[in-house]
Formats: sequence, C-alpha cells, structure tokens
Amino acid sequence: MFPVRRYEEDFSELPRWWYGGDPVMTHYINGMNLVFPDGERFFIRSVRRYLDRIDDPGLREAVQAFSGQEGQHGAAHERQFRALESQGFEIESWMTWYRWLAYRVIEPSVPPIVRLASTAALEHYTASFARLALETDLLDPAHPSMRDLLRWHAAEEVEHRAVAYDVYVAVGGGYAVRIFGMVVATLTLLFFWRSATRHLMRQEQDLPRIDRKERRSKNKERFRRRAQVLREALWSYLKPGFHPDDVDDGASASDYLASIGRLHA
Repeated sequence: MFPVRRYEEDFSELPRWWYGGDPVMTHYINGMNLVFPDGERFFIRSVRRYLDRIDDPGLREAVQAFSGQEGQHGAAHERQFRALESQGFEIESWMTWYRWLAYRVIEPSVPPIVRLASTAALEHYTASFARLALETDLLDPAHPSMRDLLRWHAAEEVEHRAVAYDVYVAVGGGYAVRIFGMVVATLTLLFFWRSATRHLMRQEQDLPRIDRKERRSKNKERFRRRAQVLREALWSYLKPGFHPDDVDDGASASDYLASIGRLHA
C-alpha cells in the first residue's frame, strides 16, 4: 500500500516566470495548478461516496490512502497560490467562478456514478501526464521548488492511478458510463485549464507582442507532446478490457521516490 506523504516546500523564492523565464509555459502549468486543489477534493468526494459499498478491505485501505494523498496535493498547490498572489496576480475572482460553476452547478447536476467515472478518467489523464514529468526532460527548465512539487505530485498520481477505477468497477460501473465519464472529464478539464491559463496571461500585458509570438513557436513541441499524451490516454481508455495497471507498471514513480528518499514515507 502506498503511504501518505506530507510536502512542505517553500515557494517564497519562486520567480514570476519560473519555467526557464518563459511566461507562456509558466502560466500554462500555473493554470493547471489553479484547477488542481478543488479538483482533487472532488475526486475524494466522488470516490468516498461509495466507500460503504466496497467489501474488499484492501480497496477500502487504498481509498483512504488515495484520499490522504490527494488532500496533501491540494494543500501543497494552494501554498503555491500564495506565491502567485505575492507576485501581483489576481486569482480569487477566477477561483470563485471556477468553484461555483464546477462544483455548485455542474457537480450536483451529474449522477454520482458519472462523477466517479469522470474521476477515474481524470486519474488516468493525470497519471499519463505524470509520465511526461518523470520520464522526459519536460520539467528540466523549471525552478527547483516547482520541479520538485510537480514530480512528487506526478509520482503519487502514478502510485494511486488505479484506485478510482477499481472503485468504479467494484460498484458495478459499466463500459458505456465509463466512456461518457471520459467525455465529461476531457471537456471540463480542457475548458477550465484553458480558462485559468488565459486569466493569468491577461495579467501579463507588459509583454512585447513579438516576444509572445517567438515563445509560442518555441513551445510548439511541448504543446504537441501534451496533445499526443491526451490522444494516447483517450485511445487506451476506450479499450473494453482497459485497466490502469496495464498502461503503467509504476516503475518511474518508484524510482523517483526512491531517489529522493521518500518511497516508503
């Protein structure tokens, strides 16, 4: 069973453009970070709603550990919010709108089994992106405090990649609803991620227009890799016999956690 680890990174020295001085990639990832904490609390709610229907003691234990890890992720990313605010970014208006639309409008209107299916799909996406963080040079240009946060988060996403899916199967979730959950997950993820990124970029009005154009060109390959990960994750999830453990054996996560001395705690 995977442990719940605390993460106490200090973001007080985080530069404004912490991804190699590139504002576009910085806010592209910052945008995802704004979505993470409340999204992970949604994951916890969606999975734990079915806790009383899980008979397998091992899966019940995994749900508890999953909830603990996701809670720690949310707390860590919210500490990074404070760094953004100290740099002069206004994020509260976007967060208020996001929480209202995602969790007061959309969430209550969706049946619980679809919420669980969407959670399983989003966990598959996050584990897929995690492999980019752990197995490629994607985060090499990042400031050490953010690089460490994102790789720790990525490793734990790989560790608990199957929990929501296993709960979905255990409570009788079928293929059709699983795929519908993937559609809901994909559309909402891309919508809120893009919205958050645009909110932050609109606050960078002092950037020269030519600078933005050149940086977008340089980041074309990174965006292409994101699109490729999304496509591969989608196609693997569509297979009727899909299971998260068939896609990733977790070796990259274990190797990273062992390298920082946190494999077991």
